[in-house]
Amino acid sequence: MSTNDTDAVRGLLVRDAGGSGRIGGVTVRDLRVNRDPRGTLTELLRADWPDVFGPEMPFAQVYTSTTGPGVARDEETWHVHRRQTDRFYCVAGRIVVAIADVRPDSQTKSTVMLVELAASEDAPAPLMVTIPPGTLHGFVVTSPGPATLLNFPNRLYDPADEGRTPFAEAGVTLPDGTPFSYERVRELYR
Repeated sequence: MSTNDTDAVRGLLVRDAGGSGRIGGVTVRDLRVNRDPRGTLTELLRADWPDVFGPEMPFAQVYTSTTGPGVARDEETWHVHRRQTDRFYCVAGRIVVAIADVRPDSQTKSTVMLVELAASEDAPAPLMVTIPPGTLHGFVVTSPGPATLLNFPNRLYDPADEGRTPFAEAGVTLPDGTPFSYERVRELYR
């Protein structure tokens, strides 16, 4: 991959809360890792954080998912929810969350963003990202070892709410006009 190809993908990468707003309804929240001689403490979800919790974003459940190095969830298929908002954290390893806005009435339609959630050796990633209903999303592990994702969705799991859209049907492209692929993301970390 040439430098220009890498730059097209790198320009989509978000590593701090400054990335909020690129896609309507997506919030990237900085988390503070508190360290002292005993270890670390990181608050992940608080009732007084209105950008990620409230009447429209209640707590419903929590789950973890551990994925091997280089593996994408899913390799050629986007996830999409009709009603659920996800709140993703990375508690071990490093993942890049891809989000594509295909909502027909969205002001940010056709926007793609990549959010890097990189845990340190002694603490979770200092970021959380919300993924609103109707946006296509997935992630790839970019760390040399497995990564563990933690999700606090705003609804209980409902198989009827979850959909899949093949990359080929979605037509999501990178800024250089090439189709989105996780291989392009992996190239940034080689």
